[in-house]
Amino acid sequence: MKILGIETSCDDTGIAIYDSIFGLIFNKTLSQSLIHNKYGGIVPEIAARKHLLNIIKLVKNTFKKTNININEISAVAYTAGPGLAGSLLVGSTFGLSLSYSLNIPAIPINHMEAHLLSVMMEKKCPIFPFLVLLVSGKHTQLIYAKKIGKYYLLGESLDDSAGEAFDKISKELGLKYPGGPEISKISRFGMLNKYIFPKPMINRKDLNFSFSGLKTSVINFIKKFSFLNFQIKADIANAFENSVIDVLVSKCERAIKKMSLNRLVVAGGVSSNILLRKKLKNLLFKYKGDVYFPRSKFCTDNGAMIAYLGFLKFKKKNFVSNLKIKVYPKWKIYK
Repeated sequence: MKILGIETSCDDTGIAIYDSIFGLIFNKTLSQSLIHNKYGGIVPEIAARKHLLNIIKLVKNTFKKTNININEISAVAYTAGPGLAGSLLVGSTFGLSLSYSLNIPAIPINHMEAHLLSVMMEKKCPIFPFLVLLVSGKHTQLIYAKKIGKYYLLGESLDDSAGEAFDKISKELGLKYPGGPEISKISRFGMLNKYIFPKPMINRKDLNFSFSGLKTSVINFIKKFSFLNFQIKADIANAFENSVIDVLVSKCERAIKKMSLNRLVVAGGVSSNILLRKKLKNLLFKYKGDVYFPRSKFCTDNGAMIAYLGFLKFKKKNFVSNLKIKVYPKWKIYK
């Protein structure tokens, strides 16, 4: 059984093949970061157009490199949401069309559920139930995962996600897009506690987040400087990153106590942050628990997680039987 996975939720075109016996046998992502970097963020129309150019080329190359006959594919899994509507339509239309031409099932996938379960492709993976910190460019959520398909929201960002805040501050500092990796790179050269920024809602007893106020505070601070040299940028990046990470870790600790559960999965683009990983490992050691991360290449958007979740759904015969194209830009996974 081989499942083709197609990921086009935002600006990365991802294609993968997951095999029921051998696991992941192909995974390739074409990034648009260089294109959107000059705009300081993603331009939805450009992203959708690039997906149109990339997807057929990438799928053809997939079968050429793997020497797999396209007729060996058992089902096509594609991201149906959440994400940018135009980008989702490209992948969904292609995925459904391909499944129809091959007379095989099509499986619409929730992008965030795929992120949540991407850790299951690792040798070290959790048993249910567990807590999940989903932290990406558009989402910051704490979720209780009871079993596959049964997720409950514990808390979420009331405004900007952590990833959005990273992107915005990176732009203000004159760094590249996406902002998370750029902030982390320069932060290493910053002086700890040189500047102190707010840690929004860190003392509130609920499990919600807010990063808009922190973002505004840092932007206003940056504007006080007539010139930003490398060291000033590094010091600001260090202080900002520590504020965000401290909030995320604090809320995770609160969730561990509230749910009496010491298994934590961290997924989404920001989960590759080295400082976040270090502090969460220390936190779970304190509670004699375990924290689980996907490999860095599975933290950002990719076709592998779509193909894997497609495989799980195919086994349960959870796929569409009609060819109506539907996308869900604000699709939620939780109850």
